[in-house]
Amino acid sequence: MSNISSFVKRVRQIMWNDAGINGDAQRIEQLAWMLFLKVYDSKEKDWELVDDNYRSILPENCRWCNWAHDDKTGNVLTGDALLDFVNNTLFKTLKTLPVDANTPVRKSIVQTTFKDANNYMKDGVLMRQVINTIDELDLEDYEERHAFGEIYESILREIQSAGSAGEFYTPRAVTDFMAQIINPQIGEKMADFACGTGGFLTSWLKYLKPKVKTTLDQAQYDSSIYGIEKKPFPYMLCVTNMLLHGIDTPHIDYDNSLTREVLDYTDEDCFNVVLMNPPYGGHELASVKKKFPTDLASGETADLFMVVIMYRLKQNGRCAVILPDGFLFNTDNTKVAIKKKLLSEFNLHTVIRMPGSVFSPYTSITTNILFFDRTGSTKETWFYRLDMPEGYKHFSKTNPMKLEHFNPALEWWSNRQEIVVDGYDKAKKYSVEEIAAQNYNLDLCKYPNEEEEILPPHDLILQYQEKRAALNADIDRILAGISDILGLEQEKDNE
Repeated sequence: MSNISSFVKRVRQIMWNDAGINGDAQRIEQLAWMLFLKVYDSKEKDWELVDDNYRSILPENCRWCNWAHDDKTGNVLTGDALLDFVNNTLFKTLKTLPVDANTPVRKSIVQTTFKDANNYMKDGVLMRQVINTIDELDLEDYEERHAFGEIYESILREIQSAGSAGEFYTPRAVTDFMAQIINPQIGEKMADFACGTGGFLTSWLKYLKPKVKTTLDQAQYDSSIYGIEKKPFPYMLCVTNMLLHGIDTPHIDYDNSLTREVLDYTDEDCFNVVLMNPPYGGHELASVKKKFPTDLASGETADLFMVVIMYRLKQNGRCAVILPDGFLFNTDNTKVAIKKKLLSEFNLHTVIRMPGSVFSPYTSITTNILFFDRTGSTKETWFYRLDMPEGYKHFSKTNPMKLEHFNPALEWWSNRQEIVVDGYDKAKKYSVEEIAAQNYNLDLCKYPNEEEEILPPHDLILQYQEKRAALNADIDRILAGISDILGLEQEKDNE
């Protein structure tokens, strides 16, 4: 394809003229299922070359090469005929493909991917133009497939600003930094229990790939990732992403990590490494909370994912997880119980505090990276505040965070020392006793007030709710202590 960098622009311009496409989110979702079929078709050709017994799970008329490819004979589907085929044959067939527990993953992913997919386009001529543009991609050519992998990354970045779909994308600089620090090793298995479009899986593979030296190494590399995603659109994007990165059998489950009893997990359900950015700000149903021990059954989604991580991390395993400020400063009973478990059963050795605009424009809520391992209880925790790079007031879609912006943290990581800037702690070590004495409030080495941003209304409300809950918890704790001292409970009982 000539000038591959113009691919997204060309597709966007065509789709803008279709009355069925309403906004960027639908445009990207429409593009996603088409790209999946194009990428899958390319992979099937690879599999047929190396395996004479390979048989596609797709009926012949539903394979991309047979209905989408224009062989220039004048018989290609277009207009109403194309729309009719897509809506009444292709989608109906792919959604009902015969799949059971014995179906190989590389075949079953097609049915799972299309289970909740949608066709939004209403103009069959415009759809043909989009398909022809996609079909120009020569994904059987290694160089072009690699180049398109980069283009696919740009598509995923666009999702960040496409309405609510932004929750599925974590900036690549952040996932790369976390994977670099975790330092993947051949033979380890890594998991992301809310994997979105697969950013952490991709970064893990990126830092593991240079360590592949033998055929056995390659086999272990290919099977080193595991993801779960409950929403159909990011699931589709993630599977396509893994296929583009050479993972022929992507172990990505279309499921909800929070709906299984956490006490039922065994060693076989655990992983050497967990890398993730769990959804936060959401609240779970009572039926979900019942899957967790009573003292850990928070209504906040991010809290529950933290519990899942703790139950699914192997002995000597390690984790890097992104959590909002609310997890750090909130001291209600459930959050304190989760943090107590974290510090007593795991080694929370480092907390990196990130600027509020890292996830702009999706959210301005300030987030943090918690690094811990399962090697014993916490003795001390280092906190490091990553300040905005010189010349930046905030990150944005046009000026996103880059991996190089983590360089100060990388330099500090291997040569740790306490740092004070303008009277504020930038890096400081706290003992577990000091943390326990302030009721497990981890809001340490925070940003000076004058650097705080004015948040969008939704984020502002969320932050106020978190702070109010934390304040109420502190008031309740203080009042309980005073009542204890005054013996008010005993007096009440005597009455």
